[in-house]
Amino acid sequence: MVSAAGLSLALASLSPRSPGGPTDYDIELTGLQKEIAELGQKAFAPPIDVERATRFVHRLNQRAYLTGGPGDFKAADAAIARAVQDVGPSPPFYFLKANLDFKFHRLDRARDTLAALSRSGGNAHTAALNASMTFQDGGYEEAKREYQLAIEKNPTWDNLARLAYWEAKFGDPQTADRLYEQAEDAISAKGMRSYAWVELERGVLSLKRGRHREALAHYRRAEKAYSGYWLVDEHLAELLGAERKFAEAAALYETVIARAPRPEFQQALGDLLLVMGKADRARPWHERALTAYLESVERGEAHYYHHLTGFYADVRGDGAEAVRWARKDVQLRRNFMTQEALAWALYRNGQFAEALDTIKLALSSGVIDAHLFFHAALIHLGAGRVEEGKRLLQQAADINPRFEEFHVHR
Repeated sequence: MVSAAGLSLALASLSPRSPGGPTDYDIELTGLQKEIAELGQKAFAPPIDVERATRFVHRLNQRAYLTGGPGDFKAADAAIARAVQDVGPSPPFYFLKANLDFKFHRLDRARDTLAALSRSGGNAHTAALNASMTFQDGGYEEAKREYQLAIEKNPTWDNLARLAYWEAKFGDPQTADRLYEQAEDAISAKGMRSYAWVELERGVLSLKRGRHREALAHYRRAEKAYSGYWLVDEHLAELLGAERKFAEAAALYETVIARAPRPEFQQALGDLLLVMGKADRARPWHERALTAYLESVERGEAHYYHHLTGFYADVRGDGAEAVRWARKDVQLRRNFMTQEALAWALYRNGQFAEALDTIKLALSSGVIDAHLFFHAALIHLGAGRVEEGKRLLQQAADINPRFEEFHVHR
C-alpha cells in the first residue's frame, strides 16, 4: 500500500501523456478485451477449467464496470448465471451476482443471493453489501453500524468509501473527507482507477457545498491518476455547467456521450442546453434519453425508475406520470431519495398536502443536503407553510450558496 501523500507525490512526478498516446483507460480496456477473447474460446468448454471460467467471468465484470455499457453488463450478467449453473454456486460468483443485482435495483434477487452467501459464512465484503441494502431500505443507523463492523474485519478502500458516503449524507463532511483519504491510503499503486474514483467522490463532496475550486482540484487529480476515463470528464462537464461555462460543458458532454452513450448523460446535456436557452437543441437529447429509459423498463429493468420520475417532473412537467414512476421506485426502495422524488412529483402534480407529508418523511431521515432542502422549501411554500419554507431555503443556502446552479442529481 502507499499513503495518500506518497501517491500524490507520485502523481505530481508523472510526465504528461502525449496527446496521441494511449490513455490509461485505453490500455486497461485493450488488455481486458484481449484476455476476454482468449479465455472466452474455452471458458465453459467441458471439462470445465474452474480457474479459467472464474477469470473469464471476472474479466467480463471488470469490463462492464469500466465501460458502463449496457451490453457489457448484459454479457457479465449472462456469464455469471452460466458460471453458477455449470461450475456451481461458489461464493465469488454469488458475490458478483449480488453486486450486479444491487446495482440494477433487482433488490429481491440481491437479498436472496446475500442470504445464500451469509449461510456459507460470508465475509467483510458481504457484510458491506448487506449494509448498502439496509441503507437502501431506510435503515440508516443500522447500515452505519454494519459498515463499521465490515471495516473492523477488513479496512479495504471500498469499505471505507462506503462509510464515507454515509457520513457525507448524514454526518460531517470533514469526517467524510477524512474517510475518503483513508480509503486512498488503502489503495495499492496498481489501483489508480480506484484512486481516481475516490477523488471524484471527494470532488462531489466539495461541489455539493459550493466549493468549486476544491472540486476541480479533486477532478484534476482523478484525471492525472487515470487518464482517458469518461467518468472523470462527466464530472468535469457538470462542474463547468455549475461554473456557467456552458459551451465548454456542452462540448464535453458530447464527447462523454460518444464514449458512454448512457441516457442519464443525454438527459444532463439536454438539461444544460435548456439552461442555455437552446430548447431546440435540447429536445433530441431529451427524446433519446426518454426512449432509452422506457426501453430499459420494457426489458423488465427497474434502475431507471428514479430517472423517469425526475424526467417527467422537471423536463416534461407531467406530474401525474412522475408520480407513477416515483411510486414504483418507492415500492422497491423506501429511503430519503425515493421519498424526496415522490414528494417532488406530487408537488408537480398539484398534490400539495400529500407532497408535504412525504417530504417530511425524507427530512426525518436526518440527511443534510441542499437539493433536498430546496425541494422541501418549495413544497412547504406551495402548501402555505411560508415560514418553514423560508427556513428551509436558508438551510439550503447555508450548505451550498450555489445550490441553484446547474447540477446533476446523483
